[in-house]
Amino acid sequence: MKSNGGEAAIAAHDLTRKFGKVVAVDHVTLEIPRAQIYGFLGPNGSGKSTTIRMFCGLLNPTSGSIRVLGHEVPRDSEALRSKIGYMTQRFSLWDDLTVLENLRFIAEVFTLEKAHARRRIDEVLREYHLTDLAGRLAGEMSGGQRQRLALAAAILHEPDMLMLDEPTSAVDPQSRRDFWESLFALVARGTTILVSTHYMDEAERCHRLAILSQGKVVAEGEPGQLMDELPLHVVEVQARDTEAARKALQRLPAVRSLAQLGLRLHVLLDSGVHQPAEEVGAALQAAGIDAQAQATRASLEDVFVAATLA
Repeated sequence: MKSNGGEAAIAAHDLTRKFGKVVAVDHVTLEIPRAQIYGFLGPNGSGKSTTIRMFCGLLNPTSGSIRVLGHEVPRDSEALRSKIGYMTQRFSLWDDLTVLENLRFIAEVFTLEKAHARRRIDEVLREYHLTDLAGRLAGEMSGGQRQRLALAAAILHEPDMLMLDEPTSAVDPQSRRDFWESLFALVARGTTILVSTHYMDEAERCHRLAILSQGKVVAEGEPGQLMDELPLHVVEVQARDTEAARKALQRLPAVRSLAQLGLRLHVLLDSGVHQPAEEVGAALQAAGIDAQAQATRASLEDVFVAATLA
């Protein structure tokens, strides 16, 4: 059992990565605790993948420092390799090899002793429900099956840390749910997990979360804390004519964002508004729109929108 105490799993200070004149990661400072799931939430191009690749030692930073599991990166990247499992968004195993052949190859890559390799392969085949698929070519498997195989390969050598770069982008909702149950089982055994995602429901499952935008960390903390401490008011509007309500509210100077959720509107307003629901209701009434407005708790999507507003 791995310990979740002591030094942070990852400590990054002033981390920056440039590609020519493009700043992909912009002075990021983070501490990621051990034995938790830590999430990166952000749109494409926000710097999630670049940051993870620097943490893994696959990409050198332009400036700043990284310490992962007690190792300086990139200096100690080779020593760190056996302590990290890495799973990319794109299936990175071999389509023309069977499940068993893929796992045997990964065992050789990590130089597992033969008896230990056989035991570990048997264990991951059972844990990820791949035993009956051991002889199937990876290229003939469904998205969810390939995802389970990729996770089995990533943890075959029992790494202390697992880094996952948008691992559920190509699978169905049930496979996503099962995948996350597997992640929590790993955390219960002491594994630290860093996962990037653009799904709000997945981000809400993380113990802690960093929201990235244009290479910068624009919000960080526990998902519940981020929702409770949103520095904007959230008002929910129910109207028969949501489009008319939207147009009326867009004219209010205090409105920062509007989002439609079915027959409802989520309205974000400046924190200086003293009675946000009353002000929204009055604006709708003045426009002749039949609607109800009430204050509501922020969602993680509200946090994301507020944090990434230009």
